[in-house]
Amino acid sequence: MSNTEIVASKENRIMRRSFSVMAMIFMVLLPSLAMSAEPDTASIPIDTGTTAWMLISTTLVLLMVPGLAMFYGGLVRTKNVIGTMMHSFAAMAIIGVLWVVVGYSLAFGDGTGWFGWNWDYVLLQGIDTKIMPIEVNGQTMGIPWLVFAMFQGKFAIITPALIAGAFAERVRFKAYSIFIALWSLLVYVPLCHWVWSADGFLTGKAIDFAGGTVIHISAGVAGLVSVFYLGVRKGYPKTAMHPSNLVMTMMGAGLLWVGWFGFNAGSSVSSGLQTAQALTVTQVAAAAGALTWIMIEGIHYKKATSLGMVSGILAGLVAITPAAGDVTVTGALALGFIASVLSYIAVTLKGKLGYDDTLDVFGIHGISGIAGAIGLTFFLRASDGRPPFLTQLWYQTEGVLVSIGYSGVITLILVVLVDKVFTLRLDDEGQLAGIDHKIHGEHAYGMLNLD
Repeated sequence: MSNTEIVASKENRIMRRSFSVMAMIFMVLLPSLAMSAEPDTASIPIDTGTTAWMLISTTLVLLMVPGLAMFYGGLVRTKNVIGTMMHSFAAMAIIGVLWVVVGYSLAFGDGTGWFGWNWDYVLLQGIDTKIMPIEVNGQTMGIPWLVFAMFQGKFAIITPALIAGAFAERVRFKAYSIFIALWSLLVYVPLCHWVWSADGFLTGKAIDFAGGTVIHISAGVAGLVSVFYLGVRKGYPKTAMHPSNLVMTMMGAGLLWVGWFGFNAGSSVSSGLQTAQALTVTQVAAAAGALTWIMIEGIHYKKATSLGMVSGILAGLVAITPAAGDVTVTGALALGFIASVLSYIAVTLKGKLGYDDTLDVFGIHGISGIAGAIGLTFFLRASDGRPPFLTQLWYQTEGVLVSIGYSGVITLILVVLVDKVFTLRLDDEGQLAGIDHKIHGEHAYGMLNLD
């Protein structure tokens, strides 16, 4: 047999295998697609006001992702700006596709208290014509179910993007992309189902209005576990590693603050009193966190820094996230203050403990998320039907422990697996050259080398 015939034979075998795989996928998806083909005949009227607000909220949350890219990009060294920002943008692409294919179905599909085994929502076909019922002024109204799915999808996107800040400047893009895809399916989706789905085993118990446990604690712990396994950056801590562009970081923090109104107030899935309450306490907690951090710096160093300001903003925003729909303004002030103090301590101790959480993902998102999730118990609005204080405190603690334990264990397994198979950590030569040049063949600022 000639070489041409051998190559043709191999190509034919590859094509047959590819068609076989595609056929298997089609057979798996066929029941879901067939079931969802029937138009929804529900006669629930659409509440256009709430729908408009949810569309705006969805857009605001997506705005946070490029905001996060700017925030992180300005904090790393010049040679790593593009690579770091690509981590956030890659999440928009990878998780953006993964969420509509299977993520939403597994997170919000009917199943058990542990997982959404119902595949009716694969490719979102099962909700394409459905209206999600909500209560508006005592009447049953609704919003297009697709709007809710897209809103939740933005949460799914930003969560793994947050993790990237912990191991910034020392991971390969391909391996990172595989890691966040697996992490989203195996960590974020189950946590989302446990806390926010109709039949999750923590639903109705632990209060997590907009993602303290599901998003910030899980991402913070994942970041911490990852950096302990991957080790420190080449040269850390002896080599000075200055931020490349604090102006860009401050602009990113501003976009995050603005986007967070959609993040928290949009989680009410309404356009009423609770929406206004959530928006108000979000503003208050962010301001309190920022003010607290720069006051601490003023006492310790006799000057306030831009880095301290943006760190305080994030600490306050993270802390209020699980509590936004349920605490008073006084509680928002307190949570912003407490989170800022605890995160400041955590960031300060990082150097003494010797771990290299590059952009303080655990120190801010993890610590402030824990502070908000547990601390909200002390500042809840009076409401009928709430369990006794100690019961609610246990529910909150349970949610935190579940998020820490589950995210920590599964993340460790995934990091080890991805590193062994695809090599997650960038070698020393690549770190010295910078991930912009080594991985992407680009430079953030033309041909300038400002390091």
